[in-house]
Amino acid sequence: MSTTVKKEEFLQYKGRPLMRKDNIIYYGSMSDRYIIMMQVLETKTVKDLAVATRVAVQLQQTSPNVRPKDRIVKKTEKDGLWNAMDIASIWLTRALSAK
Repeated sequence: MSTTVKKEEFLQYKGRPLMRKDNIIYYGSMSDRYIIMMQVLETKTVKDLAVATRVAVQLQQTSPNVRPKDRIVKKTEKDGLWNAMDIASIWLTRALSAK
């Protein structure tokens, strides 16, 4: 009888993990130098489903040595989750590829 250990799998977008806690979505890995934090600011109901209409996006450093206020590198607000995910992917890719 073999035993298998199932590794916890996260939802992914463009090869990077997505994690959600209430109205905050984290995109990227905490082991990388940067992550994206998206906060849903407004929603509307469409066919009994809450849909994000306004989302705040922040590119943040993950270093524990940096003060929380100084961790924010870039920030913006976007209309809709799709637009927020689009800019989040661009910012994170550029930040992680910079030397």
